[in-house]
Amino acid sequence: MDKFFTQTNCDRCGGTLKAGRIMSMYNTDCLCMTCKDKESKRVDYDEAVKADHEEIKKGNYNFKGIKGQ
Repeated sequence: MDKFFTQTNCDRCGGTLKAGRIMSMYNTDCLCMTCKDKESKRVDYDEAVKADHEEIKKGNYNFKGIKGQ
């Protein structure tokens, strides 16, 4: 099974993932919901989301994010 689904701690803060997990828009970090909330407030967040959507339109469902390229 993929590490994303089995890890127990957030890659950013080290906190628990019991309340949920989501992948970063910037790289392949597995984030807790608190870190995701902080990430979504970054000034370049919309750019990261747009890049992800463009990759999905091309059929790339494994985009590593704008900082993971």
